[in-house]
Amino acid sequence: MPIDIDRFEQGSTDELRSGGRTNAEEILGLLAAHPEQAYTPKEIHEATDVPRGSVGVVLSRLEERDLVRHRGEYWAIGEADDIDTTLSSLATARAATDRLGEENTDEWGPGMTESSESGE
Repeated sequence: MPIDIDRFEQGSTDELRSGGRTNAEEILGLLAAHPEQAYTPKEIHEATDVPRGSVGVVLSRLEERDLVRHRGEYWAIGEADDIDTTLSSLATARAATDRLGEENTDEWGPGMTESSESGE
């Protein structure tokens, strides 16, 4: 669905995602909602609006984490427990970022890490 050019130019990157979800969340959400089906990358693209060129890359990364599986040209959801945990973690992280804002690691300076910033 097209968006207004002002929203395109002034909106945050998160705002310009479908519902604020990442491509991985979109694909996992689709496959998890239909565990009895397997999809081609083209079908995943059409069902999720994830850019066609991104679908294969995202699926490969999800497969490395055993979150999806494939045979031939078809892809399906992986083990349900892993998927539920991953989607829950992503939603929690997104909610925290929405509430607290993104972390600006540029402020840390050379050699500083998250743990050194917090004094741990």
